[in-house]
Amino acid sequence: MNDFFEAVVTRFPEIAFRTGEHILLTGISTILAVSIGVPLGILCFRKQSLRGMVMGWVGILQTVPSLAMLAILLALMGKIGTVPALVALTLYALLPIVRNTLTGLEGVDPEVKEAAKGMGLSPSQQLRWVELPLAEPVILAGIRTAAVVGVGIATLSAFIGAGGLGQFINRGLALSNTTLILLGAIPAAVLALLVDFSLAGWTWARTPLPSSQRHKFHRAIRPMVMASPILIVVLGIAGYGVGKGLPFSLSSSGPEETVRIGSKNFTEQIILGEIMAQLIEEQTDLQVERHFNLGGTLICHEGLKNGEIDVYAEYTGTALTAILGLEAMRDSSEVLEEVRRRYRKRFNCEWLKPGGFNNTYAITVLKERAQDEGWTEISDLADSAVNLRAGFTSEFVERPDGYFGLKNAYRFEFGSVQDLDPSIMYQALSKGEVDVICAFATDGRIPAYGLMPLEDNLGFFPPYEAAPVVRRTVLEAHPEIAEVLNQLGGKFDDLTMQGLNYAVDEEKRSPGEVAARFLEEEGFRD
Repeated sequence: MNDFFEAVVTRFPEIAFRTGEHILLTGISTILAVSIGVPLGILCFRKQSLRGMVMGWVGILQTVPSLAMLAILLALMGKIGTVPALVALTLYALLPIVRNTLTGLEGVDPEVKEAAKGMGLSPSQQLRWVELPLAEPVILAGIRTAAVVGVGIATLSAFIGAGGLGQFINRGLALSNTTLILLGAIPAAVLALLVDFSLAGWTWARTPLPSSQRHKFHRAIRPMVMASPILIVVLGIAGYGVGKGLPFSLSSSGPEETVRIGSKNFTEQIILGEIMAQLIEEQTDLQVERHFNLGGTLICHEGLKNGEIDVYAEYTGTALTAILGLEAMRDSSEVLEEVRRRYRKRFNCEWLKPGGFNNTYAITVLKERAQDEGWTEISDLADSAVNLRAGFTSEFVERPDGYFGLKNAYRFEFGSVQDLDPSIMYQALSKGEVDVICAFATDGRIPAYGLMPLEDNLGFFPPYEAAPVVRRTVLEAHPEIAEVLNQLGGKFDDLTMQGLNYAVDEEKRSPGEVAARFLEEEGFRD
């Protein structure tokens, strides 16, 4: 807990900023959902023929898993960031609002409706002056449910670069850092309680009281209670503003003076992102926005292609097979030239000089068991594969250069395959919860946990050399970026990268600290 409180103090500006982002995501999506959901609920009340269809559709939206919804919207909209996140949050908020609006209107006493009709009120006047006011407590209960659920779901928005408190959770999961996870989870839980209490207070303040309870205290406190949801939004805007004073720019300063660096959601990518960011900050006048932990390969690629990030480190084999959809090639220089040529033509992006290490996939087992079983290469697993439990990353399971292609090349399948986050994959193997994993060759946890990569004796995996990939329009505006980042070419080998990863994963140093130490040791800064 001491580490947690120390982190709160040192990271307070960023916590305020991410909380502000989280509040704005939840608040805007809830307002949008109310604007859509209440009219839909009224429509269902007035037009019974449409009720089944509308309620069916909003119910279906609620059954789609959150991450799946974000991924679908990402594919449909072709962009990462705030817009798909807001759409997803709005869609998830519709069901409780539509359902409670319909339930509240149906619950109005028929005799009251008849009396309103007898007074000569038109249907629209009945709705505005009688039915909606009487249904208001039930409608507000639906809005309250939608807002609280939205606070929780908004943590997943960081997966596609929309920010919020999920940024800390994503980083913590990627780096196996409990403190970072708590920095996101605890404020999110507190925020959910505040939203729930404030909207409950709003409902209480809007409910008419009997004359016997109307005393000065209630009259004084009601306006303050009704203002509490607005106060939360104001605090969110203030927190968002505090974040602009961070030493690393979290808010856009305009394309002319800012470069946006992205990364995938595992340790090595974050370290490489930090090294590139710090080197650009050190040697140019450009500001850097860090868009780290963006999820998998295709999310980063889409962000680069659509101009939402400007540069990130990609691997040649990944680009060749997973992005370009080409057959694997073995020669590293041929792979680099092929992806470089095709990226220029198809995506208007430039591959800079590779760092010098090859982070290939490595089918990995416990060293002690490999020695007992006589396993030295992947083919040795064929006879016992049906009894082995594999733990692979989700991306590896589906990629053509992953398990999908591996089982065709080696002609065997494992008895069971479990999707695991990269941050827990190594621990699962070391504790005997799985028998084989798809490790990354430069991961420092391989020697630390007593693991053994098996030889790819059929040469299935292509080379995976890491290199910065930059949008060419950015290079045209700022050619110094290429000059700066090309200095990293050949500065790493497999052991160097393994040591950097180990420093973060096992020694629990921050990626920023590890990147700074590397740049100092390599003579890039004093």
